[in-house]
Amino acid sequence: MDPAVIIVNPAAGRGRVGGQLARIQAWVRSWAPEVPVWVTEGPGHASELTRRAPPDARVVAVGGDGTAHEVVRALGPGQVLGLVPVGSGNDIARMAGLRRVGLERALATALWGGIVRYDRGIVDGEPFASSATAGLDAAVARRAFAAPRYLRGLPRYLWALVAELRGLALPETRIEVDREEVYAGPMLLAAVMNSATYGGGFPIAPMARPDDGRLELVWAGAFTRLGVLGILPRLLAGRHLGHPRIGHRSGVQFRLSFDRPVPIQADGEVLPERAEIEVVIEPAALPIAADPGAREGTPALEEARPVTAMPEPTV
Repeated sequence: MDPAVIIVNPAAGRGRVGGQLARIQAWVRSWAPEVPVWVTEGPGHASELTRRAPPDARVVAVGGDGTAHEVVRALGPGQVLGLVPVGSGNDIARMAGLRRVGLERALATALWGGIVRYDRGIVDGEPFASSATAGLDAAVARRAFAAPRYLRGLPRYLWALVAELRGLALPETRIEVDREEVYAGPMLLAAVMNSATYGGGFPIAPMARPDDGRLELVWAGAFTRLGVLGILPRLLAGRHLGHPRIGHRSGVQFRLSFDRPVPIQADGEVLPERAEIEVVIEPAALPIAADPGAREGTPALEEARPVTAMPEPTV
């Protein structure tokens, strides 16, 4: 088998992953005893461990979008991302068709599954797999870390959204796509998407595909608090793009300028506030071990290793 390492974030999923560590280790002992299981000790550690992995390894991220993002930002040119989605959002795994597979099957897919090549975004030098956003949605991602522990996925982000609306103030914004100005005015949010969803399942960019060589920008202009609540049902259903104050452009280079520093996030990871960002795409730069039968329209595989060849024990 290919060289591989498994990186487990025990804090992911509000600490639930730590409770699965023994199960993961037992599975690895049974089916892949040569693969080390490394446990992160804090923020940024998954990136450090990725850099320590063999240059041609499959680097398996066991956690949520935050863990996967730390691996993506440090992934070397010969390494492959594996995903075991057990976090709170899991939009990167959803993008790869791995959102609803079991723990053992996800591990088997990460270690033996076929490899697909997705595009990768870069926001001010920071790689991302799924999304880079500015404004309210980035503020919501930041607020979500303080959500009650019993909330997961979409409910967690809805709680954070309601909390952020109390202090809503829109920055004046200028947006350029492929060097053409497409919007100037107040901005509620702007999302540059490689995947269809963010925030634990919000279908903000239903047209997005991670393998088409383009990113999708969706922005919302001047909305009041009441207007945000009014558009929310359409957003949840993926029917918001016809709204007159919501815009969309597809492209490969995006520049957003604001009249003051605003919250920024990439794959759910909060970045320092800034008054300007630039986002570009790197086509086919993100190899992921993904189940070829898990998502309609999966790109052609570089390697065809059927996941079913690997038994799935109950541990």
